[in-house]
Amino acid sequence: MRHLLSVAILPLFLGGCASTYPSEVTASRDPSDPSAEIVSSHHHNPIAGYLHRDPVDPKPWKKLNDDAASEGGDQS
Repeated sequence: MRHLLSVAILPLFLGGCASTYPSEVTASRDPSDPSAEIVSSHHHNPIAGYLHRDPVDPKPWKKLNDDAASEGGDQS
């Protein structure tokens, strides 16, 4: 139990001893500024390249292996 407690408390203690503060996390542009540039975005269809494929029976692996070996596959 003491080991678990020390593992949980040690990072919190060391994080409090940090010499620098983390960088400020803010927006790079003020949204209320009328001269702020508007970043354009466009819609990407997530299924645009979808192609329906039916399942097929597996081919004999010995013939596929022999064909790959004769084509100059891995020569190790």
